[in-house]
Amino acid sequence: MKKLLLLAVLSLGLISQSVFALTLDEARAQGRVGETLTGYLAPVAQDKETVALVKQINDARSESYQQLADSNNLPVDEVAMMAGKKLVARAQPGEYVKGLNGKWLKK
Repeated sequence: MKKLLLLAVLSLGLISQSVFALTLDEARAQGRVGETLTGYLAPVAQDKETVALVKQINDARSESYQQLADSNNLPVDEVAMMAGKKLVARAQPGEYVKGLNGKWLKK
């Protein structure tokens, strides 16, 4: 069951990215957003466009995490944290991730 959940979480990351792929990829490449261990994207830059993108992506992730949690009888926070670990781990060199200390790190 955990393998199925991890596969679903990874698929979720790909699906949520593909909807906004160009914009999200640009924001990552420009250092405007970064992944966090909570499973949600966070703005590095605080401009209106970046904050709106982060909200849109996180709303979609939240909905997907809830569906996964419900279907696997797990707390939604646990699903989000599992996704966060995977998303931070697969961040590309030069992209930002938020470390355990709460500070942004460039991978």
